[in-house]
Amino acid sequence: MSEVARQETMMVKGSIRTYVINLDGGAGRLESVSRMLASFEMGFERVPAFDGRKLDLQEIADYDAARAQRYMGRSLVGAEIGCYRSHLAAAEQFLRSDAPYGLVFEDDVLLRCNPIKLLGQALPVLESIDKDWMLLNIGANKSKITTLVSSHETGGFRTSLVAAHYFPMMGCAIVWSREGARQFVENHEKIFAPVDNYFRYWLTRSGHGYALWPAPVTTTDAESQIVAADGRKRSAYGRKWYYGLAKQKRLLEDKLIALGRRRRFRSETWAGANPKAPAAKTGL
Repeated sequence: MSEVARQETMMVKGSIRTYVINLDGGAGRLESVSRMLASFEMGFERVPAFDGRKLDLQEIADYDAARAQRYMGRSLVGAEIGCYRSHLAAAEQFLRSDAPYGLVFEDDVLLRCNPIKLLGQALPVLESIDKDWMLLNIGANKSKITTLVSSHETGGFRTSLVAAHYFPMMGCAIVWSREGARQFVENHEKIFAPVDNYFRYWLTRSGHGYALWPAPVTTTDAESQIVAADGRKRSAYGRKWYYGLAKQKRLLEDKLIALGRRRRFRSETWAGANPKAPAAKTGL
């Protein structure tokens, strides 16, 4: 690592507050993620997860069942409401700090390298090209419709910072800017989609979403806690007859918006900042 890169890493490390979302009763997961983070000399604050598995959705004031059925083609399950509220709580906890960046992990993450070292390289670049960035996804399992910004490496792991016009799913590892967290919290009104679907909906439309790809963080493949009370998987719960149509409409609409965002980004933002930037490798 060059001296400049080392100084950037140390500067960013002191600017990041790390949070782990963990259910009460999930001591085993908390112990496991604690050991892993300690191996990279990373401390963290625990965010008590909201356990929504036994919620009566008819009693949830901020759940919009009708809009969920229109947008997702199905009802949500209580655990999805709990996951959404847990991420709201993590963003709120971050905003109560004075840190510029909030790194939020779910408790089933698996680190492929030291994420702080990668962020030490990537965040200064991100700040230089988009001072209004909101959310950086570092745990996505897919990447589509992106623009390559910069490439980074640490500990033999190589990744790229990309503008994620079609914001990737998976919210297991995300990095908030203060403005992004503020907007997520203050603009919250009604829940109509799982939190990762909402991030895609919001950031595909508003822009300022980014990702590291390949992702430096994945999951441990621990059994998902997001299931319906009767044991059915969330994707099959409360499906309407038009579920397939709603899904295809959602995907097509988001991709068309993302393609338009990518064109504008390349012509107005990235091309202006660095006209010799390499073309992005992307697909639908």
